[in-house]
Formats: sequence, C-alpha cells, structure tokens
Amino acid sequence: MDRATFKRMQDSTAADWKVIAGEFMPYAAKLPDRLFDHLRLLAGDYGGFPIDRLAHCLQTATLAHRDGRDEEYVVCALLHDIGDTLGSWNHPDVAAAIVKPFVRPEYHWMVAQHGVFQGYYFFHHLGMDRNARDQFKDHPNYALAEEFCAKYDAPAFDPAGETLPLEFFAPMVRRVFAQPKQSLYRDAKPLE
Repeated sequence: MDRATFKRMQDSTAADWKVIAGEFMPYAAKLPDRLFDHLRLLAGDYGGFPIDRLAHCLQTATLAHRDGRDEEYVVCALLHDIGDTLGSWNHPDVAAAIVKPFVRPEYHWMVAQHGVFQGYYFFHHLGMDRNARDQFKDHPNYALAEEFCAKYDAPAFDPAGETLPLEFFAPMVRRVFAQPKQSLYRDAKPLE
C-alpha cells in the first residue's frame, strides 16, 4: 500500500495527495456503516428513559416515515440523537455536523436546534425556561423544528410504539449519504 511521504502538511506534494485522495473515497463510501455502528452503541442505554436511545431514534424515524416524510427528513429523524454518546452536553451539534453535508439547510437547522425545541416538554421540570425555543420565533425554520419535536421526537418514547428495525432505514441512509450536497471538499478535482 502506498502512503504519503511528508512529515509536515506544508511539505506535502501532489503525489502525496493522489495517494490520500485514493484512500479517501473508499473510506468515505463506508460512512453509512460507521453511522450504523455508532447508532448501535445507543442500544441498552436507557439514561432513565422508558426505552433505550437506539429505540428512541428508530421510533422517531418510524413516526416520520409513516407520516410520509421524505428520505432526508427520515434520516435526520433517525440520526437526531446519534451525538448522545460523544456529545452528552451538546448532542444536537454533533448530529447536525454529521448530517450537514447531506441534507437541506432547513433539515440541518432542525437537527441542530431540536434540543432547545424538545426542551419545551421538559425544561420547566429542571428549573429551565421551557420557552427557550422562542428565541428563534422569527426564524423561517421555527415551525419545522417545532413540528419535528411535537410529532416525532417527543412521542417517540413509547415502549409499545411501532419501531422499525435499523435495517429498514439502511437503504435510505445509504442514498442520503451517497453524495454530499455541500462540503468544503465537494468540488475537489480528481488527481491524475
């Protein structure tokens, strides 16, 4: 296997980047598999909730799918809490960073802000302002995030609720994550 030869980035060459770029595409193509592995880490993690975090993600996506939402939306619903393991204090930011290159800006915003919108249902129990979401009342995606939490995220803690398996959503994730819509690297030219 060829490897780049530089020791400092500023010493890299086009030949080095040809090697790196050749490795990147196969690695990037496996992103859905890494997402599935990471979602599976949520299995068995109840955090005090009636269902584990994986079941919550699956149930949220199931509700969105059954309601006829498009694939990008359903994938956002599936991944909205994927950041729980690594971003305990900012999980929406983690999930939003993951979906950002692959979904519409309004869906990215919905995922990024779902924590404060979901807070409407419980912040007051923690001595917090349940209306914190109102800081975004004039934002064009306010209604989208409000609806996401009301219809899909908040009701998805039901031990008896329909919960489609991860395998059901796998083809959707693969399609949505097949090609970024926006990325710093999207327009990079192939090296010859």
